[in-house]
Amino acid sequence: MSEATHLEVLIIGAGLSGIDAAVHISQAFPARSYAVLEQRGELGGTWSLFKYPGIRSDSDMYTLGFGFRPWDGKDAIAEGADILRYLRETAREYGVDERIRYHRKATLFEWSSEDKVWTVTVENTETGAVETLTCDFLFSTSGYYSYEAGYTPDWPGLDDYQGRVIHPQHWPEDLDYTGQRIVVIGSGATAVTLIPSMARDAGHITMLQRTPTYIVSQPRIDPVAQTLKRVLPGKLAAKAIHARYAAVTIGFYEFCRRSPRLAKALLKRWAKLHLPDDFDYDTHLTPPYDPWDQRLCVVPGADLFKAIHSHKVDVVTDVIERFTSTGIALRSGQELDADIVVSATGLEVVPMGGAEIVVDGEKVDLGSTFTYKSLMLSDVPNFAFIIGYSNASWTLKADLVCEYVVRLLEHMDQHHLRVVVPRRQAGLEPTPVMDLTSGYLQRAAGRLPVAGDRDPWRLKHNWYFDKRFLRTSELDDGVVEFSA
Repeated sequence: MSEATHLEVLIIGAGLSGIDAAVHISQAFPARSYAVLEQRGELGGTWSLFKYPGIRSDSDMYTLGFGFRPWDGKDAIAEGADILRYLRETAREYGVDERIRYHRKATLFEWSSEDKVWTVTVENTETGAVETLTCDFLFSTSGYYSYEAGYTPDWPGLDDYQGRVIHPQHWPEDLDYTGQRIVVIGSGATAVTLIPSMARDAGHITMLQRTPTYIVSQPRIDPVAQTLKRVLPGKLAAKAIHARYAAVTIGFYEFCRRSPRLAKALLKRWAKLHLPDDFDYDTHLTPPYDPWDQRLCVVPGADLFKAIHSHKVDVVTDVIERFTSTGIALRSGQELDADIVVSATGLEVVPMGGAEIVVDGEKVDLGSTFTYKSLMLSDVPNFAFIIGYSNASWTLKADLVCEYVVRLLEHMDQHHLRVVVPRRQAGLEPTPVMDLTSGYLQRAAGRLPVAGDRDPWRLKHNWYFDKRFLRTSELDDGVVEFSA
């Protein structure tokens, strides 16, 4: 059977957000035609792309799991393979897997106000062939980073290095690091995930960081959640566990923002319970910023701290002067010998999957657009996108966006409307969409849409406030413009 070339809803990306969107659309509108474009050959997004040792969630699975299909695994912090299995099962259960068109990379979105449709240029990443599709509503769920390559700084002397340099985004399947001396550059979620896993077989690992990160331990298996599952009916237990984790996560974030000095003291106290007595916490685990200025890193069962305690892992806080033939020379004069260097240095930010957006013949400068309720773009019709929370699980936000889009499309159906577009208001002051100072966001400054300084051009980065706002706020609020 040939594939339809016109869809009522076209979803871009078959990762966690894309599956979430597809389920919401298909359940709310069974008769509506939709498809999901995926540039790779498998679904799962992050969870099928990254294959480095120890990959796991950096949020609890009880809120990272979908609201319509709660996570039922025993691990609160789950391994990547288990998350990918969960996504595949969800896609199969709801029939989403039959609507995914693989090896399709959307490169251009063109809106015509005259025809009231999007024309989407799509490249086949296997054959190079180009096709065009049209759709009434476009839903971008492709995340915010490039799948092609991660970010690696241009370090002096890198060409002189005789060892192997690896970025975790493209981990080689043939890598044998048994007994090897390894330097992992970075202190973010990727670094703190792969180091404990690699430490089991590596000879020695040095975590080399320019700036420390706040790190907190969390149980891999939550005994409270397991108890609730035993004593409550399934749906009620899932609801109670979800509510508990949402409250703890968001409550701790708010506590950190309002009482940073006390939060620093608590984080230090919790970490030192698992670290060697001679570990210099202030040098290696105290950043020059407050908790949640950048994302906190979670280590399940204190695995990183235990690896440091075993003395197979050490931490060096310094600046790279240059690479040498055998390793890395630091500004302090210290030299680190390494057989393998892992560049856990972050992502390359690419909004909307890198596709160009054109409205009535004029290219949209994403850096100049404002985000309406953090899910639509100013002056871009019939378009929504998902960017998850940076201070809580991605899916808490994704679920809210999907619910809102369903409510919006239902409203348009009921009133026989074909077009919806948020119109930028005068006097809006730009603020960051993601309220963090992380390096990957700083590098992307000017390329990402911005939030506004007032409602409805912002969300509050608090799931409780955002949930109430997105579920109860007026759809026809005088800011969005509807037309038949």
